[in-house]
Amino acid sequence: MQIIAALQGLVTAESLDIEPTAAELDAIEQEMPLIRAEVELLDAQIMTIDRRANELDTRRVRRARRRVLAVRRALANTAADEVA
Repeated sequence: MQIIAALQGLVTAESLDIEPTAAELDAIEQEMPLIRAEVELLDAQIMTIDRRANELDTRRVRRARRRVLAVRRALANTAADEVA
């Protein structure tokens, strides 16, 4: 009988209580407006899943999409300004 064993050690995190670093928290804080805008868009889309979208729903989704794009543009411009 042959013994079959893994050639590599296990790949696991040493500790599951790893907290985010200050830099990671700052990055999340900078992206929070985008996260909120995407949640708003998702909420607007969820409202129209089980029923036909009326004019108000269509406007709400369109407004939420524009807000996501505006926030993404603002974040991209901020990132470009920081690099330059």
